[in-house]
Amino acid sequence: MHVSVIDGGGRHTGLLLSVACLSLTFVAKGSKRQGQDTRKGRPMLPMQTHTIRDVRLAGGGVLAEARIAYLTAGRLAPDGRNAVLVTHGYTSGPRMIEGGESASEGSWAGLVGPGRPIDTERYFVVASNMLGSSFGSTNAASIDPATGRPYGSRFPELTVGDIVAAQKHLLDALGVRHLVAVAGPSYGGFQAFQWAVDYPDFMHAVVPVVTGLRSPVAAIEPLLAQLGADPNWNGGDYYDRGGVLATTTAMREETLRGYGLEVALAERFPDPRARAAELHRIARAWAEQFDANSLVILRKAMLRYDVAAHLDRIRARVLYVLSSTDALFPPTLAPEVMGKLRAAGVAAEYFALESAYGHLASGIDAAKWAPRLGAFMASLPAD
Repeated sequence: MHVSVIDGGGRHTGLLLSVACLSLTFVAKGSKRQGQDTRKGRPMLPMQTHTIRDVRLAGGGVLAEARIAYLTAGRLAPDGRNAVLVTHGYTSGPRMIEGGESASEGSWAGLVGPGRPIDTERYFVVASNMLGSSFGSTNAASIDPATGRPYGSRFPELTVGDIVAAQKHLLDALGVRHLVAVAGPSYGGFQAFQWAVDYPDFMHAVVPVVTGLRSPVAAIEPLLAQLGADPNWNGGDYYDRGGVLATTTAMREETLRGYGLEVALAERFPDPRARAAELHRIARAWAEQFDANSLVILRKAMLRYDVAAHLDRIRARVLYVLSSTDALFPPTLAPEVMGKLRAAGVAAEYFALESAYGHLASGIDAAKWAPRLGAFMASLPAD
């Protein structure tokens, strides 16, 4: 594992800038082997980490040290201007570009790679785990250097702007001087829009997918009530109390049913009992990896997310994509979002993805919108 450490104190002011977007992927039981992804047994990309010191957050909190986990594919051009940042969803991680159990909003392996729309023979692709998430970046389960114990309920509150600013710090450290695009689904789309608002001159384009200009969720209380019903939760300080695996597995099953996973599984598992068993397996595999506090941290950040009033800052081109059957970000959002973007002078295009897979469509039905994404990417400057 590669670790880079850069002192952020004072030199990077972006961190001072001022869902249930759950979804999934599924793979056949036993198909994923250690050290391999689900794309024909290719070796998995190595997970790396970048560490930022003295992270000052928009809400006033401070992290003495923040670790950002990330993957890269392709080669960075000498001028540092051929990079694409792929941003993941609420409960996913950077391995969404490879596939596998942690690609919660559906694997983008069909969209990222050699000869694919986000072509790793042309672009240097970076996929980082959000600050506060559970796939290698600093979160509530990390050790607070001030106490020697997990942060737990004391983890400072984040904004989507904080998450994006940490990504900017990472890109600076990697030598990226300009992005061709930022692209991502769901919560990843929040990040794409936030990038366009906070760093308007740093990218040619953004591709926000199955997402919107503001959070679809209005409150944190229902999530806290579900977690609080577990006797081990203890307000988020549960790491020495046996965990909350049963609760988060049940929550995940409920979410995946609501998102139509049973429909997606029906062809491979026609027997209802086998289908229910597979859904439970997928939910538990996710719950074993994902810290319940990350649900709270990222939900709170989501509640503060709203870029609608700042669209006039955007200079990047926008390709906005919605799924025809997404209940979370329905296609009825398109007229409002596109109208606001165009009224702000943004060069915006819209693609309606016809799919039976709702919020999961960008991954499961990647082939249906890959040509449009490929054409859009090809129209952008490569420098």
